[in-house]
Amino acid sequence: MKLQYDIVVIGAGHAGCEAASAAARLGSRTLLITIDMEKIASMSCNPAVGGVAKGQIVREIDALGGIMGRITDRSAIQFRMLNRSKGAAMWSPRAQCDKQLFSQLWRRRLENTHRLYLWQDSVVEILFDHSGEKPRVRGVKTRMGVEIECSRVVLTAGTFLEGVMHCGEASAEGGRAGDQASHGVTASLLRLGFESGRMKTGTPVRLDARTINFDALEVQEGDAEPSKFSYDPDTEPVREQLPCFMVYTSERVHDILRTGFDRSPLFNGTISGIGPRYCPSIEDKLRTFADKQQHQLFLEPEGRSTNEYYLNGFSSSLPFEVQMEALRNIVGFEDVHVYRPGYAIEYDYFPPTQLRHTLETKLVDGLYFAGQVNGTTGYEEAAAQGLLAGINAHRSLRGEEPVVLGRDEAYIGVLIDDLVTKGVDEPYRMFTSRAEYRILLRQDNADARLTPLGYKIGLVGEGKYQNLLKKNAAVESLISMLRQSSVKKGEIDSYLISLGEEPLSQGKKLYDIVLRSNVTIKTLAEVSPKLKRFIAENDLSNEVVEQAEIQIKYRGYVERERYFAEKMHRLESIAIPENFDYDSMQSLTIEARQKLSRIRPTTIGHASRIPGVSPADINVLLVKFGR
Repeated sequence: MKLQYDIVVIGAGHAGCEAASAAARLGSRTLLITIDMEKIASMSCNPAVGGVAKGQIVREIDALGGIMGRITDRSAIQFRMLNRSKGAAMWSPRAQCDKQLFSQLWRRRLENTHRLYLWQDSVVEILFDHSGEKPRVRGVKTRMGVEIECSRVVLTAGTFLEGVMHCGEASAEGGRAGDQASHGVTASLLRLGFESGRMKTGTPVRLDARTINFDALEVQEGDAEPSKFSYDPDTEPVREQLPCFMVYTSERVHDILRTGFDRSPLFNGTISGIGPRYCPSIEDKLRTFADKQQHQLFLEPEGRSTNEYYLNGFSSSLPFEVQMEALRNIVGFEDVHVYRPGYAIEYDYFPPTQLRHTLETKLVDGLYFAGQVNGTTGYEEAAAQGLLAGINAHRSLRGEEPVVLGRDEAYIGVLIDDLVTKGVDEPYRMFTSRAEYRILLRQDNADARLTPLGYKIGLVGEGKYQNLLKKNAAVESLISMLRQSSVKKGEIDSYLISLGEEPLSQGKKLYDIVLRSNVTIKTLAEVSPKLKRFIAENDLSNEVVEQAEIQIKYRGYVERERYFAEKMHRLESIAIPENFDYDSMQSLTIEARQKLSRIRPTTIGHASRIPGVSPADINVLLVKFGR
């Protein structure tokens, strides 16, 4: 008996779960293969979702019809909106989650998704059909000897491909503590001509709350009025929040840690993989910031029903006894018990310049890569790639146009374009600074940007789409009311003076008052009966009020960014033939010819973002392919 599916997804991490869920809900018969069904969507590192730029990605996933935001809301134990003191483009939601509940909710969701099936096993080989001009996926083979036929494969193996864990001088094969590594897939791809490399990541110790002196620690509470990730009305903000805590290292702690440097696999050559610059191990911090006398660490709960705590910022592969002695010299940890030490893990990845913007490989038809196999780091980046890979694998089966998001449409678009165009020389992490149009790509308007697309392709239901239309109409009605209603001179002077604003020299529209930097619609409504009555009579939510205020205050900046985005779209509209011979264009620099031949950009805009391709080279291409 042959097992046959439309799409096989390898790996049930955050990328694999979104890919399998999307493909099945869109109509493809999908099989999700995982080494351990008890650890679906496991939060192997920090049990948190979101953060700077990552939070925007999660809201985009939700707006498109993905699941991560909903699961996060239902498993959250603390919520914070980061960067509230900065402009709205920098606001980034972050939630601490109940680690076990997060995984359980994902499994329940997948097990009850129509056309989606689970299989516990390890893939050892991807099978190909070589009868055409280019290899094409035909199935996979598992460690148990089962061959499964399919037309599309999405590889989301995370840190499991040839994974090796390191703690001091000890090492062991594995993709995660307690889980075996995956062997065979890399070799089957290398035989076809794929390039691979090694990357490294790490995770901190886990601590027993019963042995921590919390009275000596600095408390970090969640928001007084927590928000949520999902735009769906059937999820709610977290009600009972658990606190996190801040602790600090010291010179004494640093001295202890340095005693283990000669046995650190990170420093003695044992680890060859490249580690994440923006989430360094504690030993990396001591080497890079040798003059710092202390480092801030965050102690975060792993769930409501466990004593396990995560020490954020203390990732390490130092020998256990060194980690232990250093910990017990941190204030509050004098008698701490460690559940498990920190460790580093090396794994295989494939340089993402081998991919198209659809996340399909250039070498093999029907094969898609998503997540850490593309050199990224983080649950959110992985989930975003998985969602797009699942969507595009399904649409290619149906002969439909792929979904490719522009850099001005979504952080997800920035993420994928960066990977495919620039490649990676270290684990990639998303930041707001990577986006040229971050005023357009705010966390508050992800639904306005992407829900119409999610609805069009079939991932967003009618109810969610209608909710967006109602919200947009409510925002427009509030802005219209502010444009039409006025306040008289002297009417709200005390309010303005209390905010450090100049009193009115004449009557003004409410819209013009809101433009002032310290004024908010919420506080203005307290001194304007007309505005307060309008908000109450129309039952306007805080989300609607906030969205109207952002649109008013940032209108000029938004229009400016849209202007520049439209100019870039002109370059994106000029296509380059896939098999164009760049070596025939001697007017291009040698470096440009090499980079263009390797990456194979599809448009002039795509070519313009390739490192090593100069503006002069782009002008040559414009002359060739038409202005």
